[in-house]
Amino acid sequence: MKNYTRYIVAAFLVLSVVVTAKSQSRKYISNFSHFQSYFNPALTGYEGSAIRGFVRNQWSGFEGAPKTYFISAELDFGELAGEEDPALMGKNAVSANMLYDTYGAFRETELLLAYASRVRLTEKHNLRLGAGLNYQSIRLDGNALTTEEQNDPTLGQYIGQFSNMNVIDFNLGIALTHAKYYVSYGMHRVAGGKITSGDEFMDGYPSAIMVQAGYREALGPNLAVIVNGFYRSQKDMKDNLEFNLKALLMDRVWVGVGNRVNYATNAQLGVLTKRLRIGYLYEFSTGGGYNLPGNTHEFTAVFNLFRDNTRRYDNEVLIW
Repeated sequence: MKNYTRYIVAAFLVLSVVVTAKSQSRKYISNFSHFQSYFNPALTGYEGSAIRGFVRNQWSGFEGAPKTYFISAELDFGELAGEEDPALMGKNAVSANMLYDTYGAFRETELLLAYASRVRLTEKHNLRLGAGLNYQSIRLDGNALTTEEQNDPTLGQYIGQFSNMNVIDFNLGIALTHAKYYVSYGMHRVAGGKITSGDEFMDGYPSAIMVQAGYREALGPNLAVIVNGFYRSQKDMKDNLEFNLKALLMDRVWVGVGNRVNYATNAQLGVLTKRLRIGYLYEFSTGGGYNLPGNTHEFTAVFNLFRDNTRRYDNEVLIW
């Protein structure tokens, strides 16, 4: 029975890789609220200057299952200039992001440079605009193709060789932000992935629309509640809707749960030190989307470059 299950899972992974050969693979980040600026350049520097990273091992225990590694650096010029409240009074921020993803015979490296500018609307609100330059390099290992992939008319011609495809595109975003809440709209690959070079073993990289929103509230000196939502839409892929709910205890420990509607549920745990926050997330499949026996592990880390993880005023909440 165990071998039979593994064959079913292997067949599913093969099908997933073949589908991604015809369009961009989707990168899941269950702790999406810690990496807002990756999805929307307008949110660059929203939490100040920081170095961020995560490691995600999806469907662990099965050969060829997706693995994702990410690191980024964000610099808020308001913090650099010593503004009293950089998130509200600062005007510009920049970031550099790198994501490395492996799935089946594919290895993908994504580099993203982003810039955000802020316009102060009221005493507590900012309108943020952002733009990013996106470069993706996809490497296909023709020696790692399965029998099904070798029979695919597009992938079959690369049997036994290494092939590379490069894509250059642009990301845009807009966001309304407040200390307690935010709403944002972003778009990846505005040009639809039409600027390419190298081999063409993928049909295209369609644009993706991403909407993020969140609300947080301090209920007392030792408890805060944070809610985040994320929606993503892309041609030829099912829409993606996710929610996260966290409780921050004594400004030092958070616990939470999340749900990717019709796909997966997760449990979260994290700690805050003076400048660093570290989180772990365990995700298991639910519903009919991809009910696989393998589970997902995701580790995150965020290091503040200039500010400590301490409240500057009574009702401030330290994380999203």
